[in-house]
Amino acid sequence: MCKAVRARLRALVCGAVRAVRRDTGMVTSEYAMGIVAAVAFAVVLYKVVTSGQVNAELQAIVERALDEGA
Repeated sequence: MCKAVRARLRALVCGAVRAVRRDTGMVTSEYAMGIVAAVAFAVVLYKVVTSGQVNAELQAIVERALDEGA
C-alpha cells in the first residue's frame, strides 16, 4: 500500500513539474503581445492627437486656459 501511494505521489509531482516546464515561455509571449498592443494603441493615439482638427481644438483649449489665467 505504501509503495503504491509513493508511486502515485511521485507521478503527480513529476507531472506538475513537467507542466510547469511546458508553460515557461507563455509568460514571455504574453508580455510581448501586450507590448505590441500598447505600442499600436500609442501610434493610433499619436496619429489622432496630431491630426489637424484635434490639434487645433487642443491648441484652442490651451489658449483659453492661458487667457483666463492672465
